[in-house]
Amino acid sequence: MQRLRVLRAVAEHGSFNKAAGALLLTPSAVSQHIAALERTLGHPVAVRSTRGVTLTEPGRLLVEAAETISAELDQVRRAIDRLAQDRPRLTVATFTSGGRHLLPAALSRFVEAHPEVELTVRESEPEDAVPMVRGGAADLALAYHFDGPPPVRPGGSTGLGWRPLMEDPLWLVLPRGHRLAGRSSVDLGELSGDRWVLGCLKTEAFLRRYAELAGFDLRVGASTTDYFFAQTLVAAGVGVSLVPQVALAGAPEVVAVRVEPPRPARHIGLVLPRRRRANPCAEALAEALAAAATTATGTGTGSTGTGTGTRTQIGARP
Repeated sequence: MQRLRVLRAVAEHGSFNKAAGALLLTPSAVSQHIAALERTLGHPVAVRSTRGVTLTEPGRLLVEAAETISAELDQVRRAIDRLAQDRPRLTVATFTSGGRHLLPAALSRFVEAHPEVELTVRESEPEDAVPMVRGGAADLALAYHFDGPPPVRPGGSTGLGWRPLMEDPLWLVLPRGHRLAGRSSVDLGELSGDRWVLGCLKTEAFLRRYAELAGFDLRVGASTTDYFFAQTLVAAGVGVSLVPQVALAGAPEVVAVRVEPPRPARHIGLVLPRRRRANPCAEALAEALAAAATTATGTGTGSTGTGTGTRTQIGARP
């Protein structure tokens, strides 16, 4: 394990000297560990150049394996610590809008069935939540992704699994007096002259790709990291916004209109460790979240519903 630890440090810092400093070793000791690892493996794992040290393909595979082993050991250590505690503990990481939409019903069901569990909820975006589950700081995470692969690769070497829960389509949010507010659906290209209010950097990336393909420049009037704040800015007339369905709530004087196909969407799911022996509390909460997601997508009520209507009003008409 020490040699793998040294290799991980070399990969992280790109230098034997910097890795030595981080590990409180001499550069010679780092070099000896790497040489011993290469003799055992029968393949080079690192290549020095004027630009620093880069890993070979065998070296990269070893680092991936070392990270998986380290995460597993951390999880086992935490599980052992929990055995010594009077009450079982469960930590769930969640992004804000998904937690707001799904966690209340799921937690009510879970707490009623498992009142002995000491529950902790930690707010984190997927890029932070996934490492928390991998390292054992969280037992499961509610996460999402847009186009492309989920935050955890199926069958990858991370020791984590991805369970889809629901699709979360994006809606166009307009001031009620906007020229397109009465439409049942809108093509985003019709808003090429409008200013945009951004509620998430990931939404911005999608909009910029779309604008580039449609041949217009994206004009940003405001940028936030909060979809709910973004909707109040739309209501104030700052611009228009693209907001996930589960985050549609509460802003007065705005209208949510369906986006014409291909309709962008977030994909919400759960990140859990892949273990031979699953954590029963984490599995119980995962089942409760799946039930909450089924209810949320099946009822179609209020501003976050998916029923048959194509235009949703938020706030009372004057």
